[in-house]
Amino acid sequence: MMYLLMAATNTPLVGTVAVMSSTLAICVPSSKLIARIVEHKKHTSTIGGASFVGLLLTPWIIQGTQVVCLSTGAGQVAVMVVLAAVMICYTLGEGLGRLACISFGCCYGKPLAQVCPWLKRVFANHSFVFTGATKKIAYASGLDGQQVVPIQALTTVIYISASLTATLLFLQSKYVAAFLIAMLATQIWRPLSELLRADYRGTGTISAYQVMGLAMVPYALVLVWYFSSGPVPVAHLAVGLRALWNPLLVVVLEGLWGCIFVYFGWSTVTESTLLFHVKSEEI
Repeated sequence: MMYLLMAATNTPLVGTVAVMSSTLAICVPSSKLIARIVEHKKHTSTIGGASFVGLLLTPWIIQGTQVVCLSTGAGQVAVMVVLAAVMICYTLGEGLGRLACISFGCCYGKPLAQVCPWLKRVFANHSFVFTGATKKIAYASGLDGQQVVPIQALTTVIYISASLTATLLFLQSKYVAAFLIAMLATQIWRPLSELLRADYRGTGTISAYQVMGLAMVPYALVLVWYFSSGPVPVAHLAVGLRALWNPLLVVVLEGLWGCIFVYFGWSTVTESTLLFHVKSEEI
């Protein structure tokens, strides 16, 4: 998605790669580091902490990339355009990622017995019930088998809707509006959603992740004020789609996917056993 949006605005490939690689190099380790600081857990990751660090630093990474591209003659990198694309991709990514939370049973909602009566009525026929000892909701909170608020599904719907709306605005060259919709939808929903979550997110009535989300709202307005001036390119979807038909790009993306899969997909909190035995009746 990032490459599609950047190609649609004729952003130089070197600029796109520089922003993507720099952001991932910061955000991927931050997902574990912030979780260790906030939750004091070694074997967990947090998208809330990773996104906070990424959104805090990415605008300045983009600005640095812009300076380098201009000085080397590589082409124009419009900061607000790239910021809007980054926010769209992050919003879409976390929205899809919440499907994995449903699979694993993490980032789970409160039991319906603990929410106010009107919410209990709303979710009475639309709740989640997790089963299985390897679900996080089971081994961390003992809430398997109970009706809980489907907070992961709510987040998926809100984030994907916001990302698609922002994408439409982006392709209409309305980059500030696209950035603000994706940014405000995610950063306002994060502290609100935690009011309905039951998983551990650190000590205190208000979690550090809620504070991070709320802090991003005024920060987003400052970024718009600082970066929204100057000429911006016109987005052309057809140009972006044509640019995707590149075998080298496919190989690079598959390699990146493989690295991320190994980094996050190697579980350190679950184990499995493979058992071989002889069927004596068949000898």
